[in-house]
Amino acid sequence: MGADRPGEFELIKRYFAPLANDPGSLGLTDDAAVLTPRAGYDLVLTKDVLAADIHFFADDAPEAIAAKALRVNLSDLAAKGARPRGYLLGLALPSNWTESWLCRFCKGLAADQAAFDVQLLGGDTIRSGNGLQVSVTAIGEVATGRAVRRSGARPGDLLFVTGTIGDAAAGLKARLDPQFCKTHGLSAVQERHILDRYLLPRPRTRLAGPLTEYANAAMDISDGLIADCAHMAKASGVGISIDMDKVPLSDVLRDLKGRSADDLAGYLNGGDDYEILASVCEQKAQEFMTAAEAADCPVTAVGRVTEDKGTVKLLAGGKPVVYAQEGGFRHF
Repeated sequence: MGADRPGEFELIKRYFAPLANDPGSLGLTDDAAVLTPRAGYDLVLTKDVLAADIHFFADDAPEAIAAKALRVNLSDLAAKGARPRGYLLGLALPSNWTESWLCRFCKGLAADQAAFDVQLLGGDTIRSGNGLQVSVTAIGEVATGRAVRRSGARPGDLLFVTGTIGDAAAGLKARLDPQFCKTHGLSAVQERHILDRYLLPRPRTRLAGPLTEYANAAMDISDGLIADCAHMAKASGVGISIDMDKVPLSDVLRDLKGRSADDLAGYLNGGDDYEILASVCEQKAQEFMTAAEAADCPVTAVGRVTEDKGTVKLLAGGKPVVYAQEGGFRHF
């Protein structure tokens, strides 16, 4: 590792132990954490692995990389109606890592731990032979039997999304093409917005309560709106109809839509939004919207669940839209 960098145990003591305040972590002094579920609650577990130049760029700020790695997992918990309890961290550091980089990375974790009320429980740190990799296993709690699955959507349900859709895909395009924002006439403020949405997801943890109360099905939108609707449709044995005119867009996406309407579906299905997709019985829709607003996480109705098993239909201006790239983001 080099004389100027701490060894494994000193690294844990110096940087990671201060993040582990939950008693279950045992202060990171043992081989494993010990976690006892509260009476009347189920544990919900999820894992995402992020790799340099796949999910983030190697030269991104360490604080932002840490935040994204944690937040994409918190988004999964939120979609199940679970509140965060803790997380395990796997960190594969490249050969050229520095102590200052690691210090900033841990500051990013500390900031998000405070923001989302979650604690480090344990993990592992190794040397990587192929660039930086960050693996997070997040653990949440939900009342017994109340976890919201993607397989519960029913014909007649209304389909809701949180936030706005497509900003992250535009942000990735801006990272890959230095001329993207200039070509599309975006201002510096608009550029910062889409870059921020790509690198820093906003997990909708405040929606956990309304989801367990009202949603028949839910999942986070990570592969793209159209692709994830297809995942829900397949799991639930239903069809889904999306009204593209109702999909909530930021000012930036509205500008991009106005300049290149044919690309809109590509932005909506580009992935990395980490918003929530929820199916709610129409009779409970208004109560759900009110509860979401009270939780400071407003939702927008964008479609309906149908009986056309496994299909996703797109409408624009009341007419069917054909979109050839329905697969969304895939690693393989």
